[in-house]
Amino acid sequence: MNTRGLLDQLLKSGQDLLQKKTGQSSHHASQGQGSQGGLNDLLGKVGGGNLGGLLSGAGGGALAAGAMGLLLGNKSARKIGGKALTYGGLAALGVLAYKAYGNWQANQAGAGLSQPQTVDRVPPAQVEQHSEAILRALVAAAKADGHVDDNERQLIEGEFTRLTGDQELQHWLHAELNKPLDPVDVARSAHTPEIAAEMYLASVMMVDEEHFMERAYLDELAKQLKLAPGLKTELENQVRQAQLSN
Repeated sequence: MNTRGLLDQLLKSGQDLLQKKTGQSSHHASQGQGSQGGLNDLLGKVGGGNLGGLLSGAGGGALAAGAMGLLLGNKSARKIGGKALTYGGLAALGVLAYKAYGNWQANQAGAGLSQPQTVDRVPPAQVEQHSEAILRALVAAAKADGHVDDNERQLIEGEFTRLTGDQELQHWLHAELNKPLDPVDVARSAHTPEIAAEMYLASVMMVDEEHFMERAYLDELAKQLKLAPGLKTELENQVRQAQLSN
C-alpha cells in the first residue's frame, strides 16, 4: 500500500488550488445526480472554477486538487498550511514538524537535545508508517466539521480511485472515510512522538480553528496524542507562520 505517493500528491495540490483562484476560465460541465450546484459553489471557494473543470483537469495534480478540495469542504485553500502544501508536500510537512519539535526541545530546561526523526529524516522503510498515520489524520480532520455526508464521501472516494489504482489503498480509504470520527482511534497510529507531531500538524492545516467543533476536535486529538502543551503550541505556530509567508 503506497500511502506516501497519494499523500504527497494531496499535500502538493494546494498549489493547484491557489493557482486556480487567480484565473481559471469558467465553463459549465454537467454533473449528474444533483451534485453540481452545492459542490460547484463549495469548490469555487477553494478552486476558483467549476467542479468539472477542477476534477477533470489533466494530470495527477489536478485530480489531487479535486480530492483535496472535496476534503476541505467550505474552507479556503489559504486557510491551510501554505508552504507545506505549496512548496514541498510531505517533505515540507516533515520540515515544519522538525522545526516545531526542535523549538520545543530547546525550551525544555535540562533536556538533552536529540534529532527528531520526522518523516523527512527517517529511512525509506519508515516513511510509509509516517505517511499512513498522517493520511489517517488528514481524512479524520476533514470530517471534524461534519460536512462530509454520504454523497460527498462517494465523490471523494471517486477521486481517490482516479488518483490511485492501488486497490488495497482504495479499500483503506473507504474504511477511513466511513468510520465514525474518533480521536482515540486516530491517535493509535502515532507510534512515535514525531508521528504524533506530524499528525497534529496535518490536522491543524485542515481545520478552521475558529470553528467550535473543529477546535474541540483538535484539542481532544492533541490530548489523545499525548502532546505536551508547549509542543502543541509550536506546531500551531509553524502552520500560522507558513500561512503568513505564503
